[in-house]
Amino acid sequence: MTTLIDLFKRLSRALGLDTADSFPPGHVHARTRWNAAYFDIASDVKPDDMERRICEAIANTPLVFAHITNPTPRMQRALFGVLEQRLRLRHEREAAQLAALLIQAYRSPHIVEAMPGLKAAIAATVHDEAPARIRAVLEFMAQRDAPFDVIDMH
Repeated sequence: MTTLIDLFKRLSRALGLDTADSFPPGHVHARTRWNAAYFDIASDVKPDDMERRICEAIANTPLVFAHITNPTPRMQRALFGVLEQRLRLRHEREAAQLAALLIQAYRSPHIVEAMPGLKAAIAATVHDEAPARIRAVLEFMAQRDAPFDVIDMH
């Protein structure tokens, strides 16, 4: 019976009848997961298109970043772009919320660092209170060349 269920699951995924909550098995970012309720992506969508759609969602509604585990570097860069914009417009509270999301994402030992030194900057504040950690991340990012010395290769 399990074999039949597995066959139906694979067929459903291949036909795009499921909503994807991760990249396909074997993908370079196979540890990346997202809450499918926030990202309506059919399971038959190509991985690059999945990632592009998630990045667009982050750019439009950055708090959805909270619903991603082990975000890819490209997803992180999408959040960096919004964070940089919030800082430039002097929306410090919103920038702080986004920095808190980064800190949360970097709790995972499996996250791929999108900005050299960010993982170390976050790790250095692990015993600090949340406001101090957020300030440290924002200060680290402010020291980077605008826009945070990030180049999107996609």
